[in-house]
Amino acid sequence: MRMFFSDLFTFPLPSGHKFPLSKYTLLRQRVVETGLAAHHTLCPSRPVTEAEVERVHTAKYWQSFQLGRLSEFEMRRIGLPWSPQLVERTRHSVGGTIEACFVAFKDGCAVNLAGGTHHAFKDCGAGYCVLNDSAVAVRAIQAEGLCRRVLIVDCDVHQGDGTAAIFSDDPDVFTFSIHAANNYPFHKQISKLDIALTDGTGDAAYLQALEWGLQRAIDCSRAELAIYLAGADPYQDDRLGRLSLSKEGLRERDNLVLSSLHCAGIPVAITMAGGYAQRIEDTVDIHLQTITMAEAIYSS
Repeated sequence: MRMFFSDLFTFPLPSGHKFPLSKYTLLRQRVVETGLAAHHTLCPSRPVTEAEVERVHTAKYWQSFQLGRLSEFEMRRIGLPWSPQLVERTRHSVGGTIEACFVAFKDGCAVNLAGGTHHAFKDCGAGYCVLNDSAVAVRAIQAEGLCRRVLIVDCDVHQGDGTAAIFSDDPDVFTFSIHAANNYPFHKQISKLDIALTDGTGDAAYLQALEWGLQRAIDCSRAELAIYLAGADPYQDDRLGRLSLSKEGLRERDNLVLSSLHCAGIPVAITMAGGYAQRIEDTVDIHLQTITMAEAIYSS
Protein backbone atom coordinates (compact mmCIF):
# COMPACT_ATOMS: atom_id res chain seq x y z
CA MET A 1 0.00 0.00 0.00
CA ARG A 2 1.55 3.27 -1.11
CA MET A 3 1.51 6.41 1.03
CA PHE A 4 2.28 9.96 -0.08
CA PHE A 5 3.63 12.74 2.13
CA SER A 6 4.06 16.50 1.73
CA ASP A 7 5.28 17.54 5.19
CA LEU A 8 8.68 18.70 3.95
CA PHE A 9 7.16 22.11 3.23
CA THR A 10 6.58 23.75 6.62
CA PHE A 11 5.59 27.31 7.43
CA PRO A 12 5.51 29.37 10.63
CA LEU A 13 2.31 29.66 12.63
CA PRO A 14 1.53 32.26 15.32
CA SER A 15 1.82 31.12 18.92
CA GLY A 16 -1.37 29.46 20.13
CA HIS A 17 -2.65 28.73 16.61
CA LYS A 18 -5.10 25.81 16.59
CA PHE A 19 -3.88 24.22 13.36
CA PRO A 20 -1.54 21.35 14.39
CA LEU A 21 0.91 21.50 11.49
CA SER A 22 3.39 19.16 13.17
CA LYS A 23 0.91 16.28 13.13
CA TYR A 24 1.92 15.49 9.55
CA THR A 25 5.60 15.11 10.34
CA LEU A 26 4.82 13.11 13.47
CA LEU A 27 2.50 10.83 11.52
CA ARG A 28 5.12 10.10 8.87
CA GLN A 29 7.63 9.37 11.62
CA ARG A 30 5.20 6.95 13.30
CA VAL A 31 4.48 5.23 9.98
CA VAL A 32 8.20 4.59 9.59
CA GLU A 33 8.83 3.65 13.23
CA THR A 34 6.01 1.11 13.33
CA GLY A 35 7.18 -0.56 10.13
CA LEU A 36 3.97 0.29 8.27
CA ALA A 37 5.91 1.73 5.39
CA ALA A 38 8.83 0.10 3.66
CA HIS A 39 11.02 2.52 1.70
CA HIS A 40 9.33 1.74 -1.60
CA THR A 41 5.80 2.45 -0.26
CA LEU A 42 6.39 5.88 1.30
CA CYS A 43 6.63 8.43 -1.50
CA PRO A 44 6.98 12.22 -1.63
CA SER A 45 3.93 13.84 -3.20
CA ARG A 46 4.34 15.51 -6.56
CA PRO A 47 3.01 19.05 -7.06
CA VAL A 48 -0.39 19.59 -8.63
CA THR A 49 -0.28 21.26 -12.05
CA GLU A 50 -1.95 24.51 -13.03
CA ALA A 51 -4.25 22.66 -15.43
CA GLU A 52 -5.33 20.22 -12.71
CA VAL A 53 -6.16 23.02 -10.27
CA GLU A 54 -8.06 25.07 -12.83
CA ARG A 55 -10.42 22.22 -13.69
CA VAL A 56 -11.98 23.05 -10.30
CA HIS A 57 -10.81 26.44 -9.04
CA THR A 58 -10.95 29.78 -10.79
CA ALA A 59 -7.68 30.95 -12.29
CA LYS A 60 -8.11 34.33 -10.60
CA TYR A 61 -8.28 32.82 -7.11
CA TRP A 62 -5.44 30.34 -7.62
CA GLN A 63 -3.07 32.83 -9.21
CA SER A 64 -3.82 35.44 -6.55
CA PHE A 65 -3.07 32.92 -3.82
CA GLN A 66 0.21 31.81 -5.38
CA LEU A 67 1.38 35.41 -5.72
CA GLY A 68 0.34 36.34 -2.17
CA ARG A 69 -2.25 38.79 -3.48
CA LEU A 70 -5.35 37.59 -1.66
CA SER A 71 -6.90 40.21 0.59
CA GLU A 72 -6.50 40.18 4.36
CA PHE A 73 -10.13 39.04 4.61
CA GLU A 74 -9.55 36.16 2.18
CA MET A 75 -6.49 34.95 4.09
CA ARG A 76 -8.28 35.34 7.42
CA ARG A 77 -11.05 33.13 6.05
CA ILE A 78 -8.46 30.48 5.20
CA GLY A 79 -7.01 30.86 8.68
CA LEU A 80 -3.33 30.41 7.78
CA PRO A 81 -0.63 33.03 7.22
CA TRP A 82 0.52 33.27 3.60
CA SER A 83 4.07 32.24 2.73
CA PRO A 84 5.86 30.67 -0.24
CA GLN A 85 6.13 27.50 1.86
CA LEU A 86 2.35 27.38 2.25
CA VAL A 87 2.00 27.61 -1.53
CA GLU A 88 4.40 24.69 -2.05
CA ARG A 89 2.83 22.59 0.66
CA THR A 90 -0.61 23.18 -0.83
CA ARG A 91 0.56 22.12 -4.29
CA HIS A 92 2.19 18.94 -3.00
CA SER A 93 -0.62 18.02 -0.61
CA VAL A 94 -3.17 18.15 -3.45
CA GLY A 95 -0.77 16.25 -5.68
CA GLY A 96 -0.64 13.53 -3.04
CA THR A 97 -4.38 12.99 -3.22
CA ILE A 98 -4.29 12.80 -7.00
CA GLU A 99 -1.49 10.24 -6.87
CA ALA A 100 -3.34 8.23 -4.19
CA CYS A 101 -6.38 8.05 -6.47
CA PHE A 102 -4.32 6.82 -9.44
CA VAL A 103 -2.56 4.20 -7.32
CA ALA A 104 -5.85 3.05 -5.75
CA PHE A 105 -6.99 1.80 -9.15
CA LYS A 106 -3.95 -0.49 -9.27
CA ASP A 107 -3.64 -1.55 -5.64
CA GLY A 108 -7.18 -1.16 -4.29
CA CYS A 109 -6.12 1.41 -1.71
CA ALA A 110 -3.60 4.24 -1.28
CA VAL A 111 -3.10 6.96 1.33
CA ASN A 112 -2.23 10.63 1.37
CA LEU A 113 -0.72 11.46 4.78
CA ALA A 114 -2.33 14.89 4.41
CA GLY A 115 -5.28 16.19 2.35
CA GLY A 116 -8.96 16.28 3.12
CA THR A 117 -9.20 20.05 2.54
CA HIS A 118 -12.96 20.04 2.05
CA HIS A 119 -13.81 23.65 2.97
CA ALA A 120 -12.25 25.15 -0.17
CA PHE A 121 -14.74 26.40 -2.78
CA LYS A 122 -14.13 27.11 -6.46
CA ASP A 123 -13.16 30.73 -5.89
CA CYS A 124 -12.03 30.90 -2.26
CA GLY A 125 -10.44 28.99 0.57
CA ALA A 126 -11.72 28.57 4.13
CA GLY A 127 -11.17 26.66 7.35
CA TYR A 128 -7.46 25.83 6.85
CA CYS A 129 -8.22 24.73 3.26
CA VAL A 130 -6.70 26.47 0.24
CA LEU A 131 -7.56 24.02 -2.56
CA ASN A 132 -10.15 21.25 -2.50
CA ASP A 133 -7.92 18.23 -3.02
CA SER A 134 -10.80 15.76 -3.37
CA ALA A 135 -12.41 17.79 -6.14
CA VAL A 136 -9.14 18.35 -8.00
CA ALA A 137 -8.35 14.64 -7.77
CA VAL A 138 -11.79 13.62 -9.02
CA ARG A 139 -11.48 15.85 -12.08
CA ALA A 140 -7.96 14.57 -12.76
CA ILE A 141 -9.13 10.96 -12.67
CA GLN A 142 -12.13 11.70 -14.87
CA ALA A 143 -9.96 13.61 -17.36
CA GLU A 144 -7.77 10.54 -17.75
CA GLY A 145 -10.85 8.43 -18.47
CA LEU A 146 -10.19 6.05 -15.57
CA CYS A 147 -13.69 6.38 -14.18
CA ARG A 148 -16.78 8.56 -14.20
CA ARG A 149 -18.63 7.88 -10.94
CA VAL A 150 -16.96 8.76 -7.63
CA LEU A 151 -18.11 8.51 -4.02
CA ILE A 152 -16.70 10.90 -1.43
CA VAL A 153 -17.10 9.58 2.13
CA ASP A 154 -16.43 12.53 4.44
CA CYS A 155 -16.08 11.51 8.09
CA ASP A 156 -14.43 14.73 9.25
CA VAL A 157 -16.42 16.24 12.13
CA HIS A 158 -17.09 19.35 10.02
CA GLN A 159 -19.38 19.24 6.99
CA GLY A 160 -17.59 19.10 3.65
CA ASP A 161 -19.26 22.28 2.47
CA GLY A 162 -16.81 23.20 -0.29
CA THR A 163 -16.95 19.70 -1.77
CA ALA A 164 -20.75 19.66 -1.63
CA ALA A 165 -20.94 23.02 -3.42
CA ILE A 166 -18.43 22.10 -6.13
CA PHE A 167 -20.31 18.90 -7.02
CA SER A 168 -23.84 20.14 -6.34
CA ASP A 169 -24.88 19.82 -10.00
CA ASP A 170 -22.80 16.77 -10.84
CA PRO A 171 -24.80 13.51 -10.76
CA ASP A 172 -21.62 11.45 -11.18
CA VAL A 173 -20.06 12.50 -7.87
CA PHE A 174 -21.89 11.41 -4.72
CA THR A 175 -20.93 13.49 -1.69
CA PHE A 176 -21.68 11.90 1.70
CA SER A 177 -20.86 13.89 4.85
CA ILE A 178 -21.45 12.74 8.44
CA HIS A 179 -20.66 15.58 10.83
CA ALA A 180 -21.59 17.57 13.94
CA ALA A 181 -24.72 19.61 13.28
CA ASN A 182 -23.75 22.58 15.45
CA ASN A 183 -20.16 22.91 14.33
CA TYR A 184 -18.30 24.85 11.65
CA PRO A 185 -19.29 25.70 8.95
CA PHE A 186 -22.35 27.36 10.43
CA HIS A 187 -23.88 27.82 6.97
CA LYS A 188 -24.05 24.29 5.59
CA GLN A 189 -24.19 23.31 1.93
CA ILE A 190 -26.30 20.43 0.63
CA SER A 191 -24.41 17.19 -0.01
CA LYS A 192 -26.00 14.30 -1.87
CA LEU A 193 -26.35 12.79 1.62
CA ASP A 194 -25.81 14.63 4.91
CA ILE A 195 -26.04 13.11 8.38
CA ALA A 196 -25.90 15.86 11.01
CA LEU A 197 -25.30 14.60 14.56
CA THR A 198 -26.12 16.25 17.86
CA ASP A 199 -23.40 17.41 20.24
CA GLY A 200 -21.92 14.62 22.33
CA THR A 201 -22.87 11.78 19.98
CA GLY A 202 -20.85 8.74 21.03
CA ASP A 203 -19.58 5.54 19.46
CA ALA A 204 -22.77 3.46 19.23
CA ALA A 205 -25.04 6.15 17.78
CA TYR A 206 -22.35 7.37 15.39
CA LEU A 207 -21.60 3.91 14.03
CA GLN A 208 -25.29 3.12 13.59
CA ALA A 209 -25.83 6.32 11.60
CA LEU A 210 -22.68 5.77 9.57
CA GLU A 211 -23.60 2.21 8.67
CA TRP A 212 -26.97 3.32 7.33
CA GLY A 213 -25.54 6.28 5.41
CA LEU A 214 -22.62 4.35 3.99
CA GLN A 215 -24.82 1.61 2.59
CA ARG A 216 -27.13 4.16 1.02
CA ALA A 217 -24.19 6.08 -0.44
CA ILE A 218 -22.64 2.95 -1.95
CA ASP A 219 -25.94 1.83 -3.42
CA CYS A 220 -26.86 5.24 -4.86
CA SER A 221 -23.44 6.23 -6.17
CA ARG A 222 -22.59 3.06 -8.10
CA ALA A 223 -19.06 4.36 -7.63
CA GLU A 224 -15.95 3.23 -9.45
CA LEU A 225 -13.70 5.05 -6.95
CA ALA A 226 -14.06 6.38 -3.41
CA ILE A 227 -12.20 9.08 -1.54
CA TYR A 228 -12.37 8.63 2.24
CA LEU A 229 -11.76 11.68 4.46
CA ALA A 230 -10.78 9.97 7.71
CA GLY A 231 -10.88 12.96 10.03
CA ALA A 232 -9.55 12.44 13.56
CA ASP A 233 -11.69 15.27 14.91
CA PRO A 234 -14.85 13.33 15.94
CA TYR A 235 -12.61 12.29 18.89
CA GLN A 236 -14.01 13.04 22.34
CA ASP A 237 -11.03 15.22 23.33
CA ASP A 238 -10.80 17.23 20.11
CA ARG A 239 -10.73 20.99 20.61
CA LEU A 240 -12.83 21.66 17.50
CA GLY A 241 -15.03 18.57 17.54
CA ARG A 242 -18.28 18.51 19.59
CA LEU A 243 -18.71 14.73 19.14
CA SER A 244 -17.58 12.12 21.67
CA LEU A 245 -16.07 9.17 19.86
CA SER A 246 -13.39 7.11 21.55
CA LYS A 247 -10.26 5.89 19.79
CA GLU A 248 -11.85 2.45 19.65
CA GLY A 249 -14.99 3.96 18.12
CA LEU A 250 -12.90 5.69 15.47
CA ARG A 251 -11.09 2.43 14.75
CA GLU A 252 -14.48 0.77 14.23
CA ARG A 253 -15.48 3.65 11.97
CA ASP A 254 -12.44 3.02 9.78
CA ASN A 255 -13.17 -0.69 9.74
CA LEU A 256 -16.78 -0.08 8.72
CA VAL A 257 -15.92 2.34 5.91
CA LEU A 258 -12.99 0.45 4.48
CA SER A 259 -14.53 -3.01 4.80
CA SER A 260 -17.72 -1.82 3.14
CA LEU A 261 -15.84 -0.27 0.22
CA HIS A 262 -13.61 -3.33 -0.10
CA CYS A 263 -16.59 -5.69 -0.14
CA ALA A 264 -18.26 -3.51 -2.78
CA GLY A 265 -15.14 -3.70 -4.95
CA ILE A 266 -14.58 0.06 -4.85
CA PRO A 267 -10.93 1.22 -4.78
CA VAL A 268 -10.30 3.94 -2.21
CA ALA A 269 -7.91 6.83 -1.69
CA ILE A 270 -7.64 7.89 1.96
CA THR A 271 -6.89 11.40 3.19
CA MET A 272 -6.34 12.47 6.79
CA ALA A 273 -8.55 15.60 7.01
CA GLY A 274 -8.92 17.30 10.42
CA GLY A 275 -7.67 16.51 13.90
CA TYR A 276 -7.13 18.97 16.75
CA ALA A 277 -6.91 16.91 19.95
CA GLN A 278 -5.71 18.50 23.18
CA ARG A 279 -2.73 16.14 22.92
CA ILE A 280 -1.33 16.04 19.40
CA GLU A 281 -0.23 12.47 20.09
CA ASP A 282 -3.90 11.45 20.21
CA THR A 283 -4.54 12.90 16.76
CA VAL A 284 -1.51 11.07 15.39
CA ASP A 285 -2.65 7.83 17.07
CA ILE A 286 -6.05 8.11 15.37
CA HIS A 287 -4.57 8.78 11.94
CA LEU A 288 -2.18 5.86 12.42
CA GLN A 289 -5.13 3.62 13.31
CA THR A 290 -6.70 4.48 9.96
CA ILE A 291 -3.57 3.51 8.04
CA THR A 292 -3.15 0.31 10.07
CA MET A 293 -6.76 -0.67 9.36
CA ALA A 294 -6.34 0.02 5.64
CA GLU A 295 -3.22 -2.13 5.48
CA ALA A 296 -4.96 -4.98 7.32
CA ILE A 297 -7.99 -4.94 5.01
CA TYR A 298 -6.26 -4.39 1.69
CA SER A 299 -3.29 -6.67 2.26
CA SER A 300 -5.47 -9.66 3.14
